[in-house]
Amino acid sequence: MSSDILVSRPQYDSRAVAHRVQIKSPALEQEVPQLSSGSATAGLRSAKYTPEEWFSNYRTILEQAGTDRHQAQNIQTESRTLSQDTEATTMRTQADGTRLLGERLQETHYWKSELQRHIEQLQADTGSLQAVRTRLERALDATETPYAISTDNLNCRVRRPGPDLVRDPVEEELLREVDLIKSVQALLKRTTAQVITQIKANTEAQQTLELDWSDKFQAYGFDDHGGRHSNTSPDTQLHPSSASMQDHVCTPSTWAQFTQDNLSKAMQEEQASNSLRMLVERMLQDTTDDLTDQCSMVDRAFSQRCEELIEARTELELKLSQILEQIGAQEKNIAALQQSIHNKEAPLRVVQSRLYLRSLRPNMELCRDQPQLSLEGEARQLGATVASLNQKLSEARSSLSHLEETRMALEKDINCKSHSLFIDREKCMSHRKRYPTISVLRGY
Repeated sequence: MSSDILVSRPQYDSRAVAHRVQIKSPALEQEVPQLSSGSATAGLRSAKYTPEEWFSNYRTILEQAGTDRHQAQNIQTESRTLSQDTEATTMRTQADGTRLLGERLQETHYWKSELQRHIEQLQADTGSLQAVRTRLERALDATETPYAISTDNLNCRVRRPGPDLVRDPVEEELLREVDLIKSVQALLKRTTAQVITQIKANTEAQQTLELDWSDKFQAYGFDDHGGRHSNTSPDTQLHPSSASMQDHVCTPSTWAQFTQDNLSKAMQEEQASNSLRMLVERMLQDTTDDLTDQCSMVDRAFSQRCEELIEARTELELKLSQILEQIGAQEKNIAALQQSIHNKEAPLRVVQSRLYLRSLRPNMELCRDQPQLSLEGEARQLGATVASLNQKLSEARSSLSHLEETRMALEKDINCKSHSLFIDREKCMSHRKRYPTISVLRGY
């Protein structure tokens, strides 16, 4: 029971007034009347209370005291009951608040763990995509070498001599290889752009999750710190305004839905990243297989063409050797014909001299006798023989001229085939040995 400061009652008791009992008290500054006697006080009222007044005042005080006591007892009983009830309610409410804070901490920890797991997954996916992007860039750089080789092969084969400047299977395969490399380069560039876009999407989703995780980390700290408060904690304070509901707070359903939406977006990006990585792997494998297959086809076409050139050059060389033999034989034949014609000059002079001398015979001696007929026949035979030999000599010389032309054509064609073979085998095929390996084409 608290102690009260005791003060003097006023001269007029209000409780007595409430019971309509008038109690008179002398004035504060009036001196207490003294008992007097004599003629001075005769006929005047005494300053003392009457017995009725004293009794009334006494009863009033007793009644008021009883009433106050009864009211005080009732208030004390109600106060004890209220204190006990409110103490139990307060402890129960506080325990419920602590329990709910614990449940909230578990829920926040769960979502925070999920956010952390997907943040790490997005980081791993982004790292993998960065590696894939590097591989695509390396693969794109690696295609420059095959493109340079193919274009150099085409430029070198342009310098083939005229007869061999044909659109053969080698040139068709080279042109097909150039087109394939260009399409592969365009595909690699488009895929690289897709990877860059996916990396940006992963980064944005990761930033969203990190912001959500940071908010939940702070909220977890606040709730954990608040959950550790007790009635004996020295760092608790009164914050009356914090008990009012704020306008911008969200509901538990919207709070959970917000994180679920963020996680759903992150999982979509993770799935997209995984699909894109698989697509890039298949694409790099397919493009590498296409390039290596086309390279093999070009190499086979080159090998076949070189075999054809070697075979053609061998046939030309064989034919040239035969032509050279014929040229030698024809030259000997011409020399023999010339010698034969030369050998016919002496008999022709003899027979013509004989005929000339016989033409000088006089008169009747100039007759067509048997010797004359024989000499004339001999002269005609020698003339026909010389003419025949000259004709054959002319034909032999013409044949020799054709043989020489053929020899020069064969030698020229052999040189042409040798030059084409040098371009295809020494220039092109040796240059194609620098073709990138499969691992390089795949970006490793």
